[in-house]
Amino acid sequence: MTGIGRVPRSAGSDQFARLPPAPRQRPVRCAPTTRNDGPVRTDRHERQTNVVQVVRLGVVDDQPASRELVVEHLERYGREHDDVTFEVRTYTDGAELVERYRSDLDLLLLDVQMPQMDGLEAARRVRGLDADVVIVFLTNMAQYAVKGYEVDALGYLVKPVPYFAFAAELKRAVDRVRRTRGESLVLPVPGGVARVAVADILYVESIKHRIVVHSYQGDHALTGTLKAFEEALDGKGFFRSNSGYLVNLRHVTAVGPSSCTLAGRDELQVSRPRRKAFLAALTDHVGGRPV
Repeated sequence: MTGIGRVPRSAGSDQFARLPPAPRQRPVRCAPTTRNDGPVRTDRHERQTNVVQVVRLGVVDDQPASRELVVEHLERYGREHDDVTFEVRTYTDGAELVERYRSDLDLLLLDVQMPQMDGLEAARRVRGLDADVVIVFLTNMAQYAVKGYEVDALGYLVKPVPYFAFAAELKRAVDRVRRTRGESLVLPVPGGVARVAVADILYVESIKHRIVVHSYQGDHALTGTLKAFEEALDGKGFFRSNSGYLVNLRHVTAVGPSSCTLAGRDELQVSRPRRKAFLAALTDHVGGRPV
């Protein structure tokens, strides 16, 4: 992904910034197989060894120093764990989070005490849009943590947050994210198979009689049809933008008159006949809000 860099420190950001990742891991390769004609199956339970998981994370805090400390902890955690990398979006208060919220976050680190809208109210409103996002509260006062059960919060951390307490809670949060979005596709590739997390697929492209699966872990080319992938990914937030692209709606960051942008990097064509249905599917996916 292009544009890798540090997170803006002083203000909220509606775009993800990707923290410096650990060395890139090679896709999983298992025993050889003779099949090379489309997705084999989805799997929720088998461990995805050597696959780097991209966790999309929101940091919500009105104090710049607190946001900076959280980001520093995330950077350290990323250096110490080679199986996860973070894309971070920052917000300066709960009202900004609710106003700009889209259902593409995996994890929220949410301050409780903020002036315009406190973290508890923001969490209640977010829960109305997204039942899956993992929430961890940051607070100066532990008694606020009890109210976290109202929004199914995973836990809380008392500020200022020491790194080792942060790392332990973050590991629990990442593990829950994996369970929530742990479904994967097993793709037959030359010499074996590759396992790709469904949530990390950006889009599937049809080029003549070949299919290319574009993901955060890299691209995988195989023989098959877009229709086969459309069926395998039915109900998982994918939609055809035209005859050649099957798009993961969670990664759409912008839509123009005849195109859409994925993860701020890939611009794909949206055909005129499909545009209205594509926008409707995208709006529904992000919680009923216009994009």
